Amino acid sequence: MRCIIAGFPFDLMKSEVLHKMQGIKPEPVTGESVIISRRTYPVKQVGQILTRQDRRDFTAEQITRAMTRLGFTCRPAPAAVTDPVSAESTVTAPVSTDPATAVQSPDQPEAALPDSHHAYS
Repeated sequence: MRCIIAGFPFDLMKSEVLHKMQGIKPEPVTGESVIISRRTYPVKQVGQILTRQDRRDFTAEQITRAMTRLGFTCRPAPAAVTDPVSAESTVTAPVSTDPATAVQSPDQPEAALPDSHHAYS
């Protein structure tokens, strides 16, 4: 199958991909991936091996498209996992014990600050 990767034409065959990837240890997957011989490879690693180009020269989409057309199973990037506890703790403002530097929080009533006086009292 003829495909264009990073502006260069390549004639790829499934058997050729299987042969070139034989014995190659998969790197950890952080983005899009492709399954070749029951192993999951990052598409950028596969693209680098098949094209002998730097990974910055082609996109993951170009390799994914080519691998899909050859009949390999491709997977999207794994979803980012967010920890709600750590995300909540980064939103809170630092607490000051010095009344002179205490900052009024919108959630906090004025009476909660030490020595606070109401202008209308």
